[in-house]
Amino acid sequence: MLRYFGSFWSLVCGVFLLTLPLHAQDEVTFELKLSKEKLGINERLKVEFSMNKDGDNFTPPPFEGFKVVMGPSQSISSSWINGKRSFSKTYSYILVPTARGKFTIKQATIEIEGQVYKTLPKSVVVTAAVDKPNDEKSVDDIADESLHLVAEVSKGSPYLNEAVTVIYKLYVSPNISVTNYRPLDNPKYNNFWSQDIPVTKHTAQNGTFKGKPYRYVVLKRVVLYPQKAGQLEIEPLSLEIFVDVPTNRRDFFGGRIYTQTSKTVSAGKRTINVKSLPEAGKPANFGGAVGEFTFSVSTSKNQLNASESLQAMVEVSGKGNLKLFQLPELELPSSLEVYEPEYNENVRTNINGMDGKVTDNYTIVPSFRGKYPIPSITFSYFNPKTSRYVTLDSDEINIEVLEGPESTESTSSISSVNKQLVVPTGKQFHFIKLKPNLTNIGSQTFFGSNRFYLLLFAPLLLIPIAVFSFKKREALASDIEGNKIKRANKLAKKYLFTARKELGNKDAFYVALEKGLHNYLKAKLKIETAEFSKEKITSILEEKQVNGADITGFIALLQNCEMARYSPFSDVEMQQDYAKASEVISNLDKQL
Repeated sequence: MLRYFGSFWSLVCGVFLLTLPLHAQDEVTFELKLSKEKLGINERLKVEFSMNKDGDNFTPPPFEGFKVVMGPSQSISSSWINGKRSFSKTYSYILVPTARGKFTIKQATIEIEGQVYKTLPKSVVVTAAVDKPNDEKSVDDIADESLHLVAEVSKGSPYLNEAVTVIYKLYVSPNISVTNYRPLDNPKYNNFWSQDIPVTKHTAQNGTFKGKPYRYVVLKRVVLYPQKAGQLEIEPLSLEIFVDVPTNRRDFFGGRIYTQTSKTVSAGKRTINVKSLPEAGKPANFGGAVGEFTFSVSTSKNQLNASESLQAMVEVSGKGNLKLFQLPELELPSSLEVYEPEYNENVRTNINGMDGKVTDNYTIVPSFRGKYPIPSITFSYFNPKTSRYVTLDSDEINIEVLEGPESTESTSSISSVNKQLVVPTGKQFHFIKLKPNLTNIGSQTFFGSNRFYLLLFAPLLLIPIAVFSFKKREALASDIEGNKIKRANKLAKKYLFTARKELGNKDAFYVALEKGLHNYLKAKLKIETAEFSKEKITSILEEKQVNGADITGFIALLQNCEMARYSPFSDVEMQQDYAKASEVISNLDKQL
């Protein structure tokens, strides 16, 4: 009996010994490791979260009191030693302290094999800045000192609608070399009209930064036209730069070994003070033009025949915000048939702003013979160099129609002057038939019939209608705001039609689409060009209780129009944007 009991106990002990290493091997570990528990405010802290089994849904702690300058970076190691598998996975962060004091790196969590594991929190003490002249600088320290992104602004206090140039330069110390970069956050330029100037070639140039020799590269150039007065912020440009940093190690041949790292640099926010245009001396017909311009009105011909056409061109050329104001309208005699003007622009945007010309091309068709004057019109603009308004007048033009029918007024006046005595010959009535062979058409007579009374009283009914129509036309003519809305509505339709024709031509398509969207808003919301900003548009549409999806779609279209200046867009994307614009405008029409 004892012999059997001893055998049974030996079997149990054997099973326990075999099982013990298996459980020990299956134990999951998830640990927090710190490079140091006490550091100066000018030092860096490396934080690692390590585990011995692969997991999912890793959630780091908030890192209160620290700023993440690098990470998370992930490393995995796996090996087989004597038939046993060794696995390790690590998430690493590089932190810099934001204040002095005692801080706690709180728990991180991860899910491994369906269970959630947490690290133990650890405390870190941040002291005053430490002097470490003899310490060896890390790769990150060298990258910090050797890279600087700077935004150079041409004017700190421009006028409203005056061009401002922003140039982004990356200064690089000769000690390191940049291998690549990628944008992390592009500025939105709210309250500005913006035009990106492409940088075709990144050429390194020699320069200085804070008195030290550096090389710099121009990464981005943009021209801004402020659309609002006051303190305006230019959002920062943020980049991730990949650099090769030399170490103190040497290879077999004595060459220095380089280590690659990445660093996030930002140009920082810039604030400019935008001055309002002065009210003193502002002309009544001022339309928002700012710059230096010339103004002219010309015609393709001065003499023609009736039913022929001529072209009258209103042209403004020079330097300034050429795309951001409307041209003055021609005042033509009512006897001339005039078609809606065709707007053309030949504008180049360079580092100094817009340069070129814009024109309104009118097609005019006279119907009668005579002389028709095109009176002089005025154009006003503000010159920021002299801080004064300038008013230009066009020349008066006379159009002579040589051949064609005369108007009713001219015919009656000529016949009253050239009256002649008619001498009867006795045969002037020989064409009248004395026996016309008339037949009876019925018992009803014209006098006293319904038709008779209708024609009798019709003028009395038409007189109040004519008076009402005249007053209506007069009211419409005096409704300046309403006429602006109608004109903006026509321009919106025109530019959307132009955008459809320019599908496949990225630049022309998005320029026309953006103008169509802007003019649609001017027609529907009664806001001026100076008030255009995404925040303003969103606020007004929300006040009108427009569906949130439609507001988001409209803002997305405006952002695509801005991004198209410096990003490639395919034909499919253009077709999708045009279809989206039609859908959004249709939805807004129903709600507004």
